[in-house]
Amino acid sequence: MSVVYNLGPATRVPLGEGRTFTVGERTVAVFRTRSGELLATQAECPHQRGPLADGLLGGNMLVCPLHGYKFDVKTGLAVGHSCGSLQTFPVELSDSGEILLRVEPS
Repeated sequence: MSVVYNLGPATRVPLGEGRTFTVGERTVAVFRTRSGELLATQAECPHQRGPLADGLLGGNMLVCPLHGYKFDVKTGLAVGHSCGSLQTFPVELSDSGEILLRVEPS
């Protein structure tokens, strides 16, 4: 059974950027695209643990800040390299503008 975490108002994540949140025993990166869509992935790049929330986000493409590895932030799939895909998490905006993140217990 999954757990839903309320991460606070969507304004905590500026448009076109990401922020890191600790939920339970894991760390998750939450992104808000320039169009306002919320997306969430594991917080660290599988290559060398780069902080993904500090990466560049353009559309659905996320670029790791350490070595430029690219990922489709929507699906988690690696783009142009074989270092592995990202774990993604369901995230949505509540009626009151709060970020709701759903995580399966580990």
